[in-house]
Amino acid sequence: MINRIENEEKQEIDMKSKFENELFTLIDKERILKDEPMKNHTTFRIGGPADYFVRPNNAEEIALIIGLCRREKTPYYIVGNGSNLLVGDKGCRGVVIQIFKSMNQIEVSDNMIAAGAGRSLAQIASAALGSGLTGFEFAAGIPGTLGGAVVMNAGAYGGEMKDVLVSVDVLTKEGKILTLQAEELKLGYRTSIVPTEGYIVLSARIALSGGKKDEIRAKMEELREKRVTKQPLEYPSAGSTFKRPEGYFAGKLIQDTGLKGFSVGGAQVSEKHCGFVINTGNATAADVQSLIGEVIDRVRKTTNVTLEPEVKQIGEF
Repeated sequence: MINRIENEEKQEIDMKSKFENELFTLIDKERILKDEPMKNHTTFRIGGPADYFVRPNNAEEIALIIGLCRREKTPYYIVGNGSNLLVGDKGCRGVVIQIFKSMNQIEVSDNMIAAGAGRSLAQIASAALGSGLTGFEFAAGIPGTLGGAVVMNAGAYGGEMKDVLVSVDVLTKEGKILTLQAEELKLGYRTSIVPTEGYIVLSARIALSGGKKDEIRAKMEELREKRVTKQPLEYPSAGSTFKRPEGYFAGKLIQDTGLKGFSVGGAQVSEKHCGFVINTGNATAADVQSLIGEVIDRVRKTTNVTLEPEVKQIGEF
């Protein structure tokens, strides 16, 4: 019995070593981090270690990494700048692939902006302002990247990605690059076909309208002021925690249920905006998960409305 267990453990170690050796042949070792704490890569500042945290430079490298993971039946996850994300305290087995600063090219041509999936929405909004293009002001304060914004049809203050999106380049699970028109993405409220099809967003093109720079700047400043005064930007969080239930506002439902400031460990329903769960300093993923569950349960019992988390959860809890 003991020998069998020892043999199984040896086989597992050998398989991991084989996987690691092959992974290190695919991209520069400087862009592979082992046992990397995910709290260093999420806006929640929460998350245990990823077995491997890799930063590819292009679609070819992503395809190679995913191909290896699929052959070796190793889990993999795609992340951007770590907003809208809760990673488990035990971390992520397998590979976390970050599409961020190494894939953030941007080009402005007439009223079109083409950008890599790793470009931040704030940077794209700034480029639009610099070129006198209006229509992207709503996204200036959303703390995410273009790739993540496409995946969930991100929006704020009456604007959504589907209002401006023209087309998207995606990588399929089979390693093929497809160009999809916006209407093919079936963009809805915080949803698209990207995750269900297993696509990875590589880049996207948006169309805006000509405008006056002073008016665009004023609009961006107005929305920034709203965020600063109404959202708990002084604390780590994943952004808005719950989707908006049809006909209601999540924050108001939570506040009306008496949960303003409600805490579990280091996780707290923000007193500034009840739609946000914040990390007051030492929150664990378990704290956040427990708090979200309690909020959903109490709001349902009090209002008969079932809240749905907007924050993506990955890893082992």
